[in-house]
Amino acid sequence: MGTFVAAAIQMRSGEKPEANIRDMEELARDAASRGATYLQTPEMTGILVRDRRKLMAVIQPTESDPVVKAASSLAVELGVFFHLGSTAVSVGDGMAANRGFVFGPDGSCLAHYDKIHMFDVDLDNGESWRESATYQPGQEAVTVALPDVRLGLGICYDIRFPNLFRDQALDGAQLLTGPAAFTRQTGEAHWHILQRARAIENGAFIISAAQGGKHEDGRETYGHSLVVDPWGQVIAEAEGDEPGIVLAEIDPAESTRARAKIPNLKNIRPYDMITKAQEKDAIVTL
Repeated sequence: MGTFVAAAIQMRSGEKPEANIRDMEELARDAASRGATYLQTPEMTGILVRDRRKLMAVIQPTESDPVVKAASSLAVELGVFFHLGSTAVSVGDGMAANRGFVFGPDGSCLAHYDKIHMFDVDLDNGESWRESATYQPGQEAVTVALPDVRLGLGICYDIRFPNLFRDQALDGAQLLTGPAAFTRQTGEAHWHILQRARAIENGAFIISAAQGGKHEDGRETYGHSLVVDPWGQVIAEAEGDEPGIVLAEIDPAESTRARAKIPNLKNIRPYDMITKAQEKDAIVTL
């Protein structure tokens, strides 16, 4: 397997898909001009809006979605593998999917993935999120083979569910992905450690392009797009939350070497979970 240059594209997407498409195109062309052949954008590249009515009024089914079409066209124009980290698409019955896509250099869709784990949480700072009220969760874990590497597809909150990435690694993925729109509060607390943990556990690279900064709908996202190697070292990172790109050279053989040093994927053993009732104090008879 050969090495290649990967780009994580950091954005600050807003409520208007046409403006987000322009930003995506500008950053993607910059990344490709600097040698990247795999480009990844963040979660919700095409639209970031909290108001459900506004979202549903704008989004389209996959077949007619302008963000999806633009991503496919960029893959052709730049001759790259283009990973649209995710965008919202209509799936009928008043629901959306948070869907990621991987396009080949001929513009064909090699794989798509719907975010499985919904961010339904109440944070200490008063933020409350109920993704399940708007998004239909996915039901399938996805890996996709590119010429030099197998990708495992994830989105944002998925990073907190190790078994998803473990199953992808067992399926042969050497490069895991977590494009995200992490809130500033959760990002400051957990972003780096979660990314590094998933890489270490699976002896895999992980690339996570992120949203960053203050968005039109009032939310703040953490930024810090990064690339982590199979030994858990951060090898590329955006310093803050401004839009831009980070580049890293990916050698899939490093994943093979890491897994040989610590063969935990091979050492997995089945087990039973046993829950015992509290035992009474033992009576000792002399």
